[in-house]
Amino acid sequence: MNIGLYQSASALSALEQWQDVVAQNITSGQVSGFRKRTVEFSTQSAGGWQLDPKAQAGSDPSQSALFPKVTNGISFTNGENQPTGRDLDVAIQGPGFFQVKRADGSMAFTRSGQFLTRSDHTLIDSGGDTVLSSSGQPIVLQPGSSKVTINPDGTILQDSGPVGKLGVVNVTDTSSLVPIAGGMFVSNSETSPAPVAKPVVMQGFLESSNVAPLKEMVNLVLISRAYDANQRVITNADEQMQKELDALG
Repeated sequence: MNIGLYQSASALSALEQWQDVVAQNITSGQVSGFRKRTVEFSTQSAGGWQLDPKAQAGSDPSQSALFPKVTNGISFTNGENQPTGRDLDVAIQGPGFFQVKRADGSMAFTRSGQFLTRSDHTLIDSGGDTVLSSSGQPIVLQPGSSKVTINPDGTILQDSGPVGKLGVVNVTDTSSLVPIAGGMFVSNSETSPAPVAKPVVMQGFLESSNVAPLKEMVNLVLISRAYDANQRVITNADEQMQKELDALG
């Protein structure tokens, strides 16, 4: 049995998974607050007994082979805060997420502070989800008041005084966060997120994604070269087997 043929085929599958991740990073690189998807490669051993049902476990260690194993993840490092000058653009400096309530009533977390107001003056995010305050309630701005000031602690002020405070929560177990559209996350943990004790937000800024476009383009080149190399191995192995069959025939 040509183990190298199976190894190269497995490598092609791993490279395709990596390419999908890189493509997603490049596509979403301009989404505010987007968190880069990562890929980690390791190896797993597959002995000859696993590839040949007639062989016994551990019968011949020399027949063991290493195959690539892919583990997908998310990088939660912060992106750069870029100035926009909009009163309702807010960036978190440090840890934490804004908490929003989706149309189906579920909660989601986001680092994107690109906020707007609905017709009833309720504060929403760019996807139309309701932004929640530190008390877990919607934030309603005062009608007829144009100036909005947001203090570093998240307190929203208008002409007559404070109208609410942005809720910034911390999810300690980031492995429980599941990415959804728009750079947001939902949690599959039953543990409620804890409010950040001393949040720091910046009005007039938006956090960019933590994707480095140049690095992702370099990764695409590496993937292409590795893919071509493994294809050549498979082609050569196939040609060699054909020559052996022709010789035996």
